[in-house]
Amino acid sequence: MREEAKVVIVGGGAMGVGLLYHLAHEGWTDILLVEKGELTSGSTWHAAGLVPNFIGSLNMAKVHEHAIDLYARLEIETGLSAGFHRCGALRLAVTPEQVDWFHKVENALNLAGVECHLVSPSECLDIHPLMTNDDVLMGFYTPNDGWTDPTMATNAMAAGARKLGAEISKKNRVTDMSQLPDGRWEVITQKGRVVAEHVVNAAGSYGPQLGAMVGLEVPVANMIHQYLVTEAMPAVAALDKELPVLRDPKASCYYRMEHDGLIIGPYEMKDSQTYGLDGIDWELEFHLEPPSLDRLMDSLGLAADRIPAFAEAGIKQVINGPITHTPDAGYLMGPAPGLRNYWYCLGASIGITQGPGAGKYLAQWMVHGQTEINVREMDPRRFSHHAPGDYTIDRSIDEYHEMYQTRMPGEYRPAGREIMTNPIYETLKAKGAIFAENYNWERPKWFDTAGEGEIYSFRRSNSFSPVGEECRAVRDGVGVADITGFAKIDVTGPDAAAFLERMSANRIPSTDHGVRLVHMLTDLAGIESEMTITRLGPDRFFLLSSIVAEQHDYDWLVQHVGTGEDVTVADVTEQYAALAVAGPRSREVLATLTDADLSNERFPWLTAAEIEVAGVPCRAIRVSYVGELGWELYHPMDRMAELYEAIMEAGTQHGIRDFGLYAINSMRMEKAYKGWGSELTTEVTMHEAGLERFLNLDVGDFKGRQATLDMAESGSRLQIIYMELADGDNDAQGNEQIFYNGRPVGLTTSGAYGHTVGKSLAFGYVEPDLVVPGTRFEVKLLGEMRPATVLAEPAYDAENIALRG
Repeated sequence: MREEAKVVIVGGGAMGVGLLYHLAHEGWTDILLVEKGELTSGSTWHAAGLVPNFIGSLNMAKVHEHAIDLYARLEIETGLSAGFHRCGALRLAVTPEQVDWFHKVENALNLAGVECHLVSPSECLDIHPLMTNDDVLMGFYTPNDGWTDPTMATNAMAAGARKLGAEISKKNRVTDMSQLPDGRWEVITQKGRVVAEHVVNAAGSYGPQLGAMVGLEVPVANMIHQYLVTEAMPAVAALDKELPVLRDPKASCYYRMEHDGLIIGPYEMKDSQTYGLDGIDWELEFHLEPPSLDRLMDSLGLAADRIPAFAEAGIKQVINGPITHTPDAGYLMGPAPGLRNYWYCLGASIGITQGPGAGKYLAQWMVHGQTEINVREMDPRRFSHHAPGDYTIDRSIDEYHEMYQTRMPGEYRPAGREIMTNPIYETLKAKGAIFAENYNWERPKWFDTAGEGEIYSFRRSNSFSPVGEECRAVRDGVGVADITGFAKIDVTGPDAAAFLERMSANRIPSTDHGVRLVHMLTDLAGIESEMTITRLGPDRFFLLSSIVAEQHDYDWLVQHVGTGEDVTVADVTEQYAALAVAGPRSREVLATLTDADLSNERFPWLTAAEIEVAGVPCRAIRVSYVGELGWELYHPMDRMAELYEAIMEAGTQHGIRDFGLYAINSMRMEKAYKGWGSELTTEVTMHEAGLERFLNLDVGDFKGRQATLDMAESGSRLQIIYMELADGDNDAQGNEQIFYNGRPVGLTTSGAYGHTVGKSLAFGYVEPDLVVPGTRFEVKLLGEMRPATVLAEPAYDAENIALRG
């Protein structure tokens, strides 16, 4: 075993070996994978081996498609078969909501280049002749996916990595790990010590134990999953072709042909079982738990209804073993929070499907600093430091129960909730607030004054009219919103200004009290972060960004402070609460609560001041994400209730109203404000995102500047558009196909109904020559082709008159 390596990967399952293979193909061959047992001896070996195309996320669809592509061709490269069976798959919809979901998934798969078909109930029976279709409304058929042998597939990837020089050390457990003073990692194994520039936790079920060696709490829980292998079934033996894999949401089961029988894999919808929450014995290999069929009886009864031949089948074998789950059912792929060059590649509940793609995109990230897809939903830092513990367990159990159910837009399930609430949470709840949970913070979505609760739908729901009222209240008078759920970072020190100039594509504020929107870029010109920078003094800066970017942006800043730079980066998110007061009457409301001069002359748009409002010290910033006259007031968390009550009382005569995230999104769409994570990702450059006015190319040498110039010279691949859609009963949500003269030319990134202007609005990216205002497209929304027209300017207040009021 080598004593030094560029990368040490810990874990020899599909995720770890998938990364080893792709790092080698990216040119990093000085790499070592350490496995405590044999390859696949953790949870990979006992997986059912399903490799599905069906998934609602565009970027995850690309991950899944890569596995299907790779497994089909590995034997040509390595001489070893991955055991891939391209039998196709069929998923059933038994409710109208699932039918709508199928239309969303069809969009995502078409954008990913995956063949798929929406099929009728009778066609379902033709595709899978052993099923019943009495309750089926629609089927989703993907003819090119199937299943593979997990051990064969993993060993084939390992052979491809070895051929390029990668090393694998088996029967060699990692016993300790630490970061050396020079930043490299020391990995202690049973066979010796190795020092590496990068380490990767790909330890699967053992990931939390490995992470604990360096002080990390890994948000992964192990869930017991069982599947049955039947004895030979005459109905299966009589078939002249291999059945497609069938997925049935009613039974919460998958059904896969195995020789002349079936594999039946239920996901319990209640009473599932966790495993090893206090740690797993390091000595276990190829381990299974005893069968526990009692928990599966409800699902198995429904499975017999779906496949009547199963009712008479004998059971040959029960596989009962742990698989990893995360709080949102997505895997962890990317930098560990707070550590440099420590990476995660674990947490997949279907690792044999996701291991190759996770390896491909993590290898790109490690080698090049960014990926070719948007990996925000995979980044481990999407979970806050409050996530491990009961939250991870409760949410992972809930996600397991919901494995085959349809997650509705705007639905935030109750498991693991109310971790981060602020002092006015109960007050807003009593006023009818319906909350979202973002990064563990409870944030009001809208106010249900009728007391109905939210009725979730892919179409406009019962929130539509109340949200419209909230928007009109802000546009016509004044509203107040709880915006505590922003990431807040203080950057201070003698070198703070120079540091932020070097990191920002736009100029930072040059004078005290100035405010600027800036973007931070990768070395390849992708948009890594978006922040508002407020200059509180010569060496004091207050940075604001999306709450889900809190750890991401903090790490980005800390890890780019140069040697010798006198800069302090402090995350102050939990110290400050925040209220937005917006609308043409906002100045009148706040003027009664402060001695500060709020006039345009003394407090113009895009400036800030440290003032008192109702006796509460505030960092007051004159910005507004809803496009109205307004202020954001950042103040001590323990004074929030006091400030909120004073504002509401002062606003009574002006008809002040609470408003939430849905109204904010509606109004930001009317103003054509782009969002980080949707319109702005590492996939696009500033020019492609239409952000040229936020580029400071004349002065300075910010990170990503040369690549930005090079990309601008070579021309855009896609270009952003802002458009109005013909009205219907639903609005764009992102990742819907855009067509021009019947030809697919791009995709939407987000959308909402603009209640002020009475228009359905959306952002998207299309071929560069189609961005001309007035160009007409069609957007595919829930199976309907909706006309759309490119707009030349924001639908509301294009001259920013309201903001400057």
